[in-house]
Amino acid sequence: MKIAIASDHAAIDLKAELAQWLRDEGHAVADLGPATADRVDYPDYGYKLASAVASGDAERGIALCGSGIGISIAVNRHPACRCALVGEPLSAALSREHNDANVLAMGARLTGVDMAKACVTAFLTTDFGGGRHAGRVEKLSHPAL
Repeated sequence: MKIAIASDHAAIDLKAELAQWLRDEGHAVADLGPATADRVDYPDYGYKLASAVASGDAERGIALCGSGIGISIAVNRHPACRCALVGEPLSAALSREHNDANVLAMGARLTGVDMAKACVTAFLTTDFGGGRHAGRVEKLSHPAL
């Protein structure tokens, strides 16, 4: 799977760890930055990640910042993105099964590496359930429906 990953400065270490682990697992990973721990603005990287997922350059995205909140808000500004902020695997799985989330957000200051990997695994291995959820998900991108 092609996965785009982006963070702010607070989550650069978690981003690097997850990106390498995903590559080791056989995924194609596009690291959208930042490249250093210099202070950056999370919306810039959230928007960049959202564009990659919305355009189809990536099948899924992983968005990271200190809490996960700010970058998830930025990603969700794009109508083609459904970004779920999670801290444990069940929420990650349900975000896929019920909401067809295409971006996973986590907070590096709140989520350890092992828990983050468990969340990513659940996110990448759970399919969208469709059925009764499909119409609701469609409304997320087209509110007038």
